[in-house]
Amino acid sequence: MTPDQIFAAMEATWPAASALSCGPWTIRDGRGGGKRVSAATAHGPWAEADITAAETAMAALAQPALFMIRAGEDRFDAALHNRGYRILDPVVTYAGPVADLARTPPDPMSTFAHWPPLAIATQLWAEAAIGPARLAVMGRVTGAKAAILARSLDHPTGAAFVAMAGTCAVLHALEVAPLRRRQGSARNIMRAAAAWAQDQGAEALVLAVTQSNAPARQLYSSFGMAAVGYYHYRQK
Repeated sequence: MTPDQIFAAMEATWPAASALSCGPWTIRDGRGGGKRVSAATAHGPWAEADITAAETAMAALAQPALFMIRAGEDRFDAALHNRGYRILDPVVTYAGPVADLARTPPDPMSTFAHWPPLAIATQLWAEAAIGPARLAVMGRVTGAKAAILARSLDHPTGAAFVAMAGTCAVLHALEVAPLRRRQGSARNIMRAAAAWAQDQGAEALVLAVTQSNAPARQLYSSFGMAAVGYYHYRQK
């Protein structure tokens, strides 16, 4: 998959409340759903005055001026730096073949897919600051989707959200309770998500993780997933 295809799949499976074209920008109304659904992106040639127009459009939505910078946008990145924007959350995207990831499915008693999310899944997410605004993002997805709930030693331990975009499944909001980590829950969630995705006809599983999250990146690499893209945000 190309970086553009991955970005499109991520946008389809974690959509903004609305998006509008403002000159060379796509302006997103995130409604509290996180940076990805609130960030402006460039879709054409721009000039310095266009940045000011984007700032005005985001202010009209009562959102901070926030831009996503993708690979190859060095000039844009430098222009924002010169305007006092700071880097936020460098992100790495990973992708891997679903057939490989689903080769060893988890015990169905330890992890299962379902929709709508059970109350315990929403509670686990809430404890990780994934509250109603982000649940609303999940609700806006129109394609096939599922919540994944993990259990260990008869305790709920983690949750994630997975959704389809064409033949790509994208995993979002993978969270394991702090006291339940290092018990295999994240690994089981990955396997369950891949098994669900395979049933939906997916060929690839994609996810994004902050560059600084070394344990998660090590987990994804251990599944044979490859780093396939990079982006970061800039905000004043």
